[in-house]
Amino acid sequence: MRSDTYTGSRGRTSFVLIGCERSGKYKCRKKEFVRRDTDNRKCGCPFKIRGKPVHGGEGWTVKLICGIHNHELAKTLVRHPYAGRLTDDEKNIIADMMKLNVKPRNILLTLKEHNSNSYTTIKQIYNARSAYHSSIRGDDTEMQHLMRLLERDQYIH
Repeated sequence: MRSDTYTGSRGRTSFVLIGCERSGKYKCRKKEFVRRDTDNRKCGCPFKIRGKPVHGGEGWTVKLICGIHNHELAKTLVRHPYAGRLTDDEKNIIADMMKLNVKPRNILLTLKEHNSNSYTTIKQIYNARSAYHSSIRGDDTEMQHLMRLLERDQYIH
């Protein structure tokens, strides 16, 4: 959640504040865009632990600030962002399959065949596809990229 390193000023000590990943409230990125049909992980969970190093450097002092979760603990790691993240090999597989115009659902099936314990979701495939397209496009907008491709392939003079 938060940490503070030693700054040399009197009275400040290094510490680490660890909280539940579901603490806080969802922050909408766009003020005018409100979707009521979606769910998010944030539920204002108050669980927090504070740790600070012992002065002798022999370990850490851990203090439980609030030990209560206001939600059920997850039974599986399905849909968990950390467990479903893509490895470098999987990203390369996705890039290769994107070059061949394979549909995202078939890419997901291929990844699941390679690793049956994978928690990757279709959303992560779409995000990887978007990142792949952005890496090809570079700093150009989609329209600039389209115009460059049209000129390259001599569709316009």
